[in-house]
Amino acid sequence: MLSDYTPLEQATRRHFLSGSGVGLGAIALSSITGSALSSGHAYADIPIRDAAPLEQRWPQHAARAKQVIYLHLTGSPPNLDIYDYKPALVARTGQDCPDEFLKGRTFAFTSGVPKLLGTPRKFVQCGQSGSWLSDAVPHLQTVADDICFIHSMNTDQFNHAPAELLLYTGSPRSGRPSMGAWVTYGLGTENQNLPGFVVLISSGVQPNGGSNSYGSGFLPSVFQGVQCRSKGDPVLYVSDPPGMNRSLRRRSLDSLKKLNELQAGQLGHPETATRIAQFELAYRMQASVPEVMDIARESKQTQEAYGAVPGESSFANNCLLARRLVEQGVRYVQLFDWGWDFHGTGPGEGLTEGLTNKWARTDRPIAALINDLKERGMFEDTLIICGGEFGRTPFREGRTAGGVVLGRDHYPDCFTMWMAGGGVRGGTNYGQTDELGFGVVENKVTPHDLQATVMHLLGFNHEQLTFRFQGRDYRLTDVHGHVLHDVLA
Repeated sequence: MLSDYTPLEQATRRHFLSGSGVGLGAIALSSITGSALSSGHAYADIPIRDAAPLEQRWPQHAARAKQVIYLHLTGSPPNLDIYDYKPALVARTGQDCPDEFLKGRTFAFTSGVPKLLGTPRKFVQCGQSGSWLSDAVPHLQTVADDICFIHSMNTDQFNHAPAELLLYTGSPRSGRPSMGAWVTYGLGTENQNLPGFVVLISSGVQPNGGSNSYGSGFLPSVFQGVQCRSKGDPVLYVSDPPGMNRSLRRRSLDSLKKLNELQAGQLGHPETATRIAQFELAYRMQASVPEVMDIARESKQTQEAYGAVPGESSFANNCLLARRLVEQGVRYVQLFDWGWDFHGTGPGEGLTEGLTNKWARTDRPIAALINDLKERGMFEDTLIICGGEFGRTPFREGRTAGGVVLGRDHYPDCFTMWMAGGGVRGGTNYGQTDELGFGVVENKVTPHDLQATVMHLLGFNHEQLTFRFQGRDYRLTDVHGHVLHDVLA
């Protein structure tokens, strides 16, 4: 773990004696037993060089995945109309919701006794695994055997922002580091000319948790997600202003570096070293980012497979960019796509035409991403994660119950997410919900369990990757989380 004390504080005798007892004992024990205790504890005590905080570091155990592409469908898609087929619910459509599922419960926009709502979509079994998928995702049907569907996700948050923050930071409140920040803190990145953690946003809207969903929290800010754009300048404010050329930029950075180094020597604040590293990274990014973000360099065949259009801003472009980024050594790529809040308040939020149109812009590029990674030999090293922050109700949303557009309310008790590649067992359906889709009846999975599993696939024991802040050790999974060994290949 890293200490929250500054170097000046650590130089005092009191801090040295209070913090070194266990360390000195471990050194002595190691010399007696001949064991490498220091290396065994390396990932709770990560050496971070101020000059190169993103340099590549090694995991604690053999990793199954080297990089992550996380596809977040902001607003949460209706799992009962895509992944979790419930014929019994279809048969009972229009009936009053049983009281046992309503008693003592509060929903975001529904009160009284709502009507059960079976899916209006047509489901088919796909691939050798026989996974049930609806007609909303025809392209995803073709890669069903590469995917592990987790049908038993459960959360305790039913509002968007807290649920999203819990999923990404381990807490429903702002201030904790995001998963991408933890990953780059633990592993660094393979390409020192690009950020270790890149964020791509489509549909023109920030995630519900805002920048906290990809922030660094109390970790050094160099580990936060860098938002890139598929249209216009790839990174805001990284381009030189008019009148400043490359040589002048270099000279100005050298001068700033000297001033920052003086401040670092006097005050010992870790963020000063981070600032130096970020300025240098931004300088290198000016040359490297425009090239990697230029999807026009891809073949027409590849662009068409994704449905990508150079120069545009879209989920399809971002999926192709995600592949290009991990191919160039970026450790963690986070995609946020807004518009999955299917309440039924209008045709665009309906379970028939609205869901069809939304998936038409996302289903194809997701399948293309899986196939592209497989063709390039990158699928086994790249973990793909896809899902929302919670589920949707098995009954009609209260506000729109009298309308012609079908919609569902927020629902935390059960929902589906999926993973593929990166050491995950494809063609798997893990966990199960009851016949009406109200609750988990087999292998409940919490956000902390998902986080623990992601960290395990990347080569970490989630309990040991920690950071000391305000007198206590923090980790992504807080005091929770179990690895889902049954979903591992």
